[in-house]
Amino acid sequence: MNDLDPQATPHVDAPRALPTAGAEPTASPRAEPVAVAAPTVQAVDMSAVVNRVKRAQGQLGGVLRMIEEGRDLEAVVHQLKAVSRALDRAGFALIAAELRQTVVDGADVGEPELAKLEKFFLSLA
Repeated sequence: MNDLDPQATPHVDAPRALPTAGAEPTASPRAEPVAVAAPTVQAVDMSAVVNRVKRAQGQLGGVLRMIEEGRDLEAVVHQLKAVSRALDRAGFALIAAELRQTVVDGADVGEPELAKLEKFFLSLA
């Protein structure tokens, strides 16, 4: 066949089956084993923090709707306090994650680092 021949059929590889959810991946003869690292403390903690902040974001959207609808002041303030507490908890979780990671890494924490973390902690209290 000629590459310039309009009647020529291009070579196409057969479609490969995609793995289905829950199916074990099959190894091809050329595949090299891949080591899967366990999630780090930082990754696990950050996932929890992200979830907290997303939840607070949803709560804040609800507060905004309440204000736009002219809802009762007491109900709006109650929800604002809940959002504030959720964000404070996310901040505390960030600080705790930093402390945990420092311990896991075995790092020597000096006075300046401790003072910085204490300042962050107290700013949320």
